[in-house]
Amino acid sequence: MSDQDHDVVIIGAGAGGGAAAWALASKGIRVLVLEAGPAFNPVTDYRLNEATWELSRFPEEKVRHKAVYGFGEMQPLESRWDDLRSWNRVKGRLNASRTRQGWKYHHVRGVGGSTLHFTGEAHRLNPQAMKMHTRFGVAADWPLDYAELEPYYEVAERIVGVAGSRANSLVSRRADFPLPAHPLSYASQVLASSGDKLGLHWEPNARAALSRPYDGRPVCNYCANCNRGCPRTDKGSVDVTFMRKALQTGKCTVLTDAPVQRINAGSHGRIRSVEYTQGDVRHQINTRVLVMACGAVETPRLLLLSGNKHAPEGLANENGLVGRHFMETLAWHSSGLHAGNLGSFRGLPADVICWSHNAPDAIPGVIGGCRFASGVAEADLVGPVNYARRVVPGWGRSHKQAMRQDFGRVLAVGAIGESLPNDRSYVDLDPALRDEFGNPAARIHSFLPDGELRRMAFMAAMCREILQAAGVKELVEEYGSYDFFSSTHVFGTCRMGHDARNSVVDASGRAHGWKNLYVADASVFPSSGGGESPSLTIEALALRTADHVRAAFAQREL
Repeated sequence: MSDQDHDVVIIGAGAGGGAAAWALASKGIRVLVLEAGPAFNPVTDYRLNEATWELSRFPEEKVRHKAVYGFGEMQPLESRWDDLRSWNRVKGRLNASRTRQGWKYHHVRGVGGSTLHFTGEAHRLNPQAMKMHTRFGVAADWPLDYAELEPYYEVAERIVGVAGSRANSLVSRRADFPLPAHPLSYASQVLASSGDKLGLHWEPNARAALSRPYDGRPVCNYCANCNRGCPRTDKGSVDVTFMRKALQTGKCTVLTDAPVQRINAGSHGRIRSVEYTQGDVRHQINTRVLVMACGAVETPRLLLLSGNKHAPEGLANENGLVGRHFMETLAWHSSGLHAGNLGSFRGLPADVICWSHNAPDAIPGVIGGCRFASGVAEADLVGPVNYARRVVPGWGRSHKQAMRQDFGRVLAVGAIGESLPNDRSYVDLDPALRDEFGNPAARIHSFLPDGELRRMAFMAAMCREILQAAGVKELVEEYGSYDFFSSTHVFGTCRMGHDARNSVVDASGRAHGWKNLYVADASVFPSSGGGESPSLTIEALALRTADHVRAAFAQREL
């Protein structure tokens, strides 16, 4: 490929990279997207039509170049937080050690990124969460306000095809959702019945799943397996929305299975070229503009390993903040058996949500909020195999009878809370672990201070109260972030801000001191929000960053 074939190189084809690619290509700017993973075919790769569907998750075996990452030393587990230990009815404690375990960073390499296996929640960020430092002295303020982001939220919702209710209580809206909200499943209606008893407000969740045919894609069939990949394309993952539209412009080229090895900085604060591997051959390509969209673990890894004489501490790391301010998924999940057979394996995952404790000051004695949502599908309790493994103990005839009695009775609540940055949570380069090309892997350091654990204790207690109020008599499984690092949403490692002394990029996503280097993923988040799913905000920010890149081209700055 010639250097003359593109104006912008984007690394990563997930939420940020896909949205930026469409926004630039649709305006005539030539874009090259380098994606480390493959392009998945929804019809052939997502095997929900096979008898063994429940035995496999998302088909990550198709990824040739696996992401490699390690973990720093994890904190010891204390008896005072025993109520936050993960367990289930069949196996007992899931982490029998005395130390928190680094289990998994749930990130997908491929065109569409982690939206390929996400549930599809499509949330705007609570405006109150954008001023955490001014209001509470924690995290950092966003260098833009909600009003500046709202037009980009509207575009992202239209491209994705978000279904929701105008009565949504999280934020005020200028316009309706593109599609009406989905009807609640019977199990979620039972769950929402706890609202009046506990003073909670439940409402239809904003979902990137089609409630009507839209933009050439079919309506959702409520199979409840969004996390295994959507073979029908009704889920609004980036591959069938932003990337599809970007490719239709004729101005966007995607190279798959092309992991980037290094970014080469030149003089005068400019990125000169990018090195990537495809087909076991190493290539180097010059670029006028580089947009990083690899996620809050891989983006800092690439920046840190790309140091040279023009960037001796790593790219954009003049102040030592690349990789710092790491925020993770602070989560809790409780499941129990309801007295009635709810058929809870049916319906749209996370179709009902509660924002009553989402505001940063909504939990007494704790800074940072949380949200609650139906969670049967997220717990992967939509088929008999996992009931047998995790819910119904025993063997033989009595086990079969118990399975027939209990299948479909599980009611589950999941909670996600604010994650505040601290000095012991960050991403750096692993001194020993290497990827297949010999490059240092990312190393994730995670520490949960008492404030996070008090918030999680509130989340756990409320999940249990919700289930009890909804008619659950017996808990069968609980798990959370206390004894396992298991994150889907990660943030903050290239924080944005006005002041170059305490941030990595500015309000447009451009790295301080670098004229043609931008970041368009959750790395830039100054705060995590109180449980909002980040994909829609990532997309909105990427659209805004693309506007700034176009303006810089127009003004001949690039």
